[in-house]
Amino acid sequence: MKKEDFHRLLDKQILVCDGAMGSQIYELFGPTPCFEEVNLRQPELVLRIHLAYITAGARLIETNTFGANRLKLTAHGLGDSVTAINQRAVKIAREAREAAGADVLIAGSLGPLGHAWQMTEPDAAAVAQRTFQEQALALEERGVDLFILETFPGLQELTWAIEAVQKVSPLPIIAQLAYNDEGKTLVGDDAVEATRRLKEMGVDVAGANCSIGPQDSLVVLRHMAQAEKKRLSVQPNAGFPQRVGDRVIYPKSSPDYFAQFAREAVKLGARVIGGCCGTTPEHIRAMADAVKDLTPREARAAAGVPTVAVAVEAPAPSQVEAEPQSSFYRKLREGRFAVSVELDPPKGVNLDRILAAVKRFQAAGCVDAVDINSGTLARVGMDAIVMAAAVEHAGMETIPHLTTRDLNIIGLQAMLLGAWSVCGVRNVLAITGDPPVMGDHPEVVGVYEIDAIGLTRLLARLNQGTDWAGKTLGGGTNFAIGVAVNPTADDMDDELRRFEQKVEAGAHFAMTQPIFEPAIYEKFLQRLGGKAPIPIVVGLWPLTSYKLAVRLNNEVPGIVVPESVQKMLKQAGTGARDKGFQLARELLVWAKTATAGAYIIPPFKKYEEALDVLT
Repeated sequence: MKKEDFHRLLDKQILVCDGAMGSQIYELFGPTPCFEEVNLRQPELVLRIHLAYITAGARLIETNTFGANRLKLTAHGLGDSVTAINQRAVKIAREAREAAGADVLIAGSLGPLGHAWQMTEPDAAAVAQRTFQEQALALEERGVDLFILETFPGLQELTWAIEAVQKVSPLPIIAQLAYNDEGKTLVGDDAVEATRRLKEMGVDVAGANCSIGPQDSLVVLRHMAQAEKKRLSVQPNAGFPQRVGDRVIYPKSSPDYFAQFAREAVKLGARVIGGCCGTTPEHIRAMADAVKDLTPREARAAAGVPTVAVAVEAPAPSQVEAEPQSSFYRKLREGRFAVSVELDPPKGVNLDRILAAVKRFQAAGCVDAVDINSGTLARVGMDAIVMAAAVEHAGMETIPHLTTRDLNIIGLQAMLLGAWSVCGVRNVLAITGDPPVMGDHPEVVGVYEIDAIGLTRLLARLNQGTDWAGKTLGGGTNFAIGVAVNPTADDMDDELRRFEQKVEAGAHFAMTQPIFEPAIYEKFLQRLGGKAPIPIVVGLWPLTSYKLAVRLNNEVPGIVVPESVQKMLKQAGTGARDKGFQLARELLVWAKTATAGAYIIPPFKKYEEALDVLT
């Protein structure tokens, strides 16, 4: 396709792209080290996915070649199959187009080179361009209509990719960067400047994809529009993924949510819209229906204030450890209502705000402990246990979260021994942790030698004075072991099974995902037989706006905000914050009669606002 023909097309219509390929292969084929190898092993599976997206209304489909460059393929022993894999992918896409009988464009997908390649190497630029050129040539030779360069973490690598493609092909280029929820690329490039640079390089469409969900993507899109108002693209994730056992699961964002997103994206200047990780043909169908009667000219005329918010297994311990020393757990065990406030570690080194909040909590006298997140959304911040040491030193009991994502079994044990002996930590919340793909370093591989159940067993063994291998340590810990439980889980049978395993592994108490109406917890309790096997501390999140409620419900795994609550906040308008905090206070009153404790999640890290609920 000639560039001018592509430009004329985008001036006449909104081009709907397909959604996720990798997560669809994952669902249909199961875990595989290399999604692109499926082109050779099971081409009919890839064909079926293409056809599903075309049937849903996609008029631009991407080849299954995101990671089909020599550097990534070499890691799977497929370095000499670059041409075969890429050209088979194009062949499958063309067969899907012919079978569907639809007027569909085929985009050759190129992704970043990944952790097998380092930008700091002396010949990094030459290696990158040589690698991208090889893949681009294979794709063009088999007949793609254009190229889509996607999910690049920074402008520098994307620049090399663009230059490489432009040297070997005159076809149109869609160039997309991955942004975080602060409107920066994953390496810190500003959206406006990055888009301006892409425009100067002569790309035909500049865009954003992956990493974030619909709401944050609209914020990024608004920034990008300051540099390029005519031809932009956006393909958000379904939301934030979570790891369940050995699977990465994306939230079930509603198609209606994506339809609303599509209309707003078009108003902001998007000419190519689609989905990325976790999205399905249902999401694409909803977006296609939402914009089918909308032309770029009409979208610009309708543009105004958006209506969508933008904004390995060890045996279970056989001995019984001593009663934990935790004061927080003692209150729970004695049936006295216990309260915690959730804190997020800073991204830098300054703890002044944290410690000031702790002093406020101490003065108020209504907070028993603070629980501390660990690498939420797989983003870099101060270690939760190290931060807990500072808070313990200030006189406040802590419940640091510990994930199995970042450390192997040896490292986890070393960390916990230090937490007990040096940091003064007496509680630990054992969690599996968000996968690296959603964070600041998507190229990093999570460790996950054990999951939250295994970490609970490990903690129980340390409490008995033995390590994971059963060797005596010469003295044991005495942690109160906390675990997570989700009363709103989609697969409640699996959630209950895992909760039972956590209790059997040695858990002392549990903390829930935030809940927004008593009926949710009461229904969960019924599934437990009417009584919890260990004390349960419920999460309470005072909502500040309708926008926040919609985002949590659609983009964050494990959180359900009932429609009645969303409707209440929407109707409240500028008074939504007051309504949200009032609801949290009412839920706290209920929790004191129905649960063992509660933890407050202060909105937007305004920690002192937790006291607006508690006092």
